[in-house]
Amino acid sequence: MECERLIRLIKDWYLRVKSETMAPARMMQFVDQHVKDCEICQAELDLADEIEKIREFVVPESKIPKAIRTQDDKPTPEISPDEDDEEQEEQYIEEEDDEEIDEDMDDPSQPDL
Repeated sequence: MECERLIRLIKDWYLRVKSETMAPARMMQFVDQHVKDCEICQAELDLADEIEKIREFVVPESKIPKAIRTQDDKPTPEISPDEDDEEQEEQYIEEEDDEEIDEDMDDPSQPDL
């Protein structure tokens, strides 16, 4: 960046973002407005790339428009339990039921049927 004023402004705005007195998106609006009005910034060819890096750093991903966000190629994780887990759970429940029946048979307070 060649524009000393923009550098100073970005530092000031970023401190405000960190202290939560300015929204990150608002900071980037100010940056865009400055670039639009500044002859030094308009003459700089790679400024747009530098500003985009700052935008990615400052603006949380949830606030980036969906059209700009990169989509993950990862599939959504499976929510339902695995089949093996279901089988183990069923076996555990059956064992608990068997134990309860055995305890009932040993309990002298229970009348015989």
